Amino acid sequence: MTAAHPQDAQIRALYHAFLDGWNRRSGASVAAGFADDGDIIGFDGTHHRGRLSIAADLRAIFGSHQTAAYVGVVRSVRPIAPGVAVLLAHAGMIPPGEADLDPALHTVHTLVAVDEGGGRWRISLFQSTPAQFHGFPEEREALTQELRGLLAPQ
Repeated sequence: MTAAHPQDAQIRALYHAFLDGWNRRSGASVAAGFADDGDIIGFDGTHHRGRLSIAADLRAIFGSHQTAAYVGVVRSVRPIAPGVAVLLAHAGMIPPGEADLDPALHTVHTLVAVDEGGGRWRISLFQSTPAQFHGFPEEREALTQELRGLLAPQ
């Protein structure tokens, strides 16, 4: 078993700030948590490089069409090297205009965080991988129910 990261709460907050910025459709807010040379690889495989580019690219995406909102649950935060941690999470997406998750859009989020000094953690890499659970429909349904439990009552 891998030990939890000593700055677990700080790194989880970085992830939740990412989700909050995304759900508010703010490219600047999403990008604020990234290192200058950070990378984001989206659900569709799109790769954005660098905090300034991430902000501009997401501003264009948010301005051109509606995006799904995330609901996420952190599974682990663990050290992988001094000043480097990895966070793993599962997330669901609520399509625009809908009130419920679309299980076909579940994703695994991987966030690599780096300490830029003085305990200032930033996202070096964020990747969203589709979580299809091929051959394991009960796992997808269990995740759907878990994520629904995180939704605010309508």
